[in-house]
Amino acid sequence: MIGRIAGTLLAKSPPLLLVDVGGVGYELDAPMSTFYRLPAVGEPVQLHTHLLVREDAQLLYGFASEAERALFRQLLKVSGVGAKLALVILSGVTVDELLAIVADADAARLVRIPGIGRKTAERLILELREPLGRMAGAPASALAPRGDALQDAASALEALGYKPTEARAALRDLTADGQTSEDLIRAALKRLMRG
Repeated sequence: MIGRIAGTLLAKSPPLLLVDVGGVGYELDAPMSTFYRLPAVGEPVQLHTHLLVREDAQLLYGFASEAERALFRQLLKVSGVGAKLALVILSGVTVDELLAIVADADAARLVRIPGIGRKTAERLILELREPLGRMAGAPASALAPRGDALQDAASALEALGYKPTEARAALRDLTADGQTSEDLIRAALKRLMRG
């Protein structure tokens, strides 16, 4: 695994970088957040990297900070998010902004990023809450949405494709006292699976 490279920046043309390391030119894809922090061409540069190996290619991604790389890796774990979409997300928001978006369950803000629809935004918020809480050094409950847990659970079920009436019926009689929206979603999904 290639975890970091240091060398001379030979070219930068978003999203592609070319870095000379001891006579070998490494091509890397990078988010715009990294491009904004790059030195001028011909200057020394250090980047944290992520190597993605596929059947047809070996792709190297570069990041200005470890936090960006860690977030990129978390994004890759989200169902339906590939490397290209993860770069688009990191180009559209900073690490701190994404932490705030997840904490506030602000799907509308994610939908403004090209390539992200409502369902993908809801899935990102749901699947990133716990890992981003760990990244930020806070318990997952600290990133729990500040709104009503029942309403958030209903919205998430609708984002998963259930009709509003089905979502409300599945959540009926469930109490939100002390429960996170994830707890309510799990309980509702069990009910929906049973039929």
